[in-house]
Amino acid sequence: MAGKDRDRFSTATRLRLLGEQTAARVYRSQNRRQARRSRLTGRAAFLALIVCSLVVALAYPMRQYISQRDEIADQERLSQEAHRRTEELRDEKARLKDDAYIRRLAREHLHYVLPGETGYTVIDPDAAEVRRGEPGATGRPWHSNLWDGVDSADRG
Repeated sequence: MAGKDRDRFSTATRLRLLGEQTAARVYRSQNRRQARRSRLTGRAAFLALIVCSLVVALAYPMRQYISQRDEIADQERLSQEAHRRTEELRDEKARLKDDAYIRRLAREHLHYVLPGETGYTVIDPDAAEVRRGEPGATGRPWHSNLWDGVDSADRG
């Protein structure tokens, strides 16, 4: 029995047992990893292939669908604007059938006056100042101003 106890506590025996235990642990962990890989790898690859196929197959139709919805919204907006403009033009047409409205437009835009009335035109004093202050319009004939403009363009 003493030989067995001595053999059990020897360094070589301990190292051998430690190496066997370590090898057994490594072997078990490798088997577990391989088992997990082999179960998940094929399924995961197939699932990834299916998902990628669906994404590729649906990407273009979805893009077309979204762009067409945007175009439809734009066309509906344009249609509403056209209907609004049509209503405005119908209202304007109805107003133009009224003689009083046409007389008012003629008086405002064409400066017509009725017989016996006196027409006045008010000149904006600020606009008159701007016209007087223009360079080149110092009482010279128009052709002199034109010729000076041609000369200055040749120099520049």
